[in-house]
Amino acid sequence: MLELEELTSQFGIQIRYEKGDFEGGYCILKDQKVLVVNKRLHEARKASVLAQALAEYGIETTFIKPNLREYIEDETARATKTK
Repeated sequence: MLELEELTSQFGIQIRYEKGDFEGGYCILKDQKVLVVNKRLHEARKASVLAQALAEYGIETTFIKPNLREYIEDETARATKTK
């Protein structure tokens, strides 16, 4: 999860871990890029939310370690399949 958090930071996206009735996602709040994640989720689910939000943000033209890119793509595909 640390690698996902570092990648998010490289894109200039602030991560906020908050409580609530949601899982999380990417948004723009007053011209600031923010990724909100429910802090009550298990670590694996938090990582999945981060990965899906990064995919939504757009990582196609950025170099990302192959194993990290594969994880992001896998989590995005899994989320799409379950919807």
